[in-house]
Amino acid sequence: MANLKWKTPRSKTRSRRAANWKLNPVTTVDCPQCKQAKRPHFVCQFCGFYDGRQVVQVKDPHAGHDHG
Repeated sequence: MANLKWKTPRSKTRSRRAANWKLNPVTTVDCPQCKQAKRPHFVCQFCGFYDGRQVVQVKDPHAGHDHG
């Protein structure tokens, strides 16, 4: 079996590893109820609907606040 003439430098292995560290953008679809962007196969965070029925009761973000 052949022996290596020299080792691969660290900078070359680092760049090879770093080539696969990219992040993919989050996939979104429009909610059929409220037309807001949501992740597929997840409950809509704006209206609480999933698969044509209400699954979660969405809380009002301003409930309990008195801005008077």
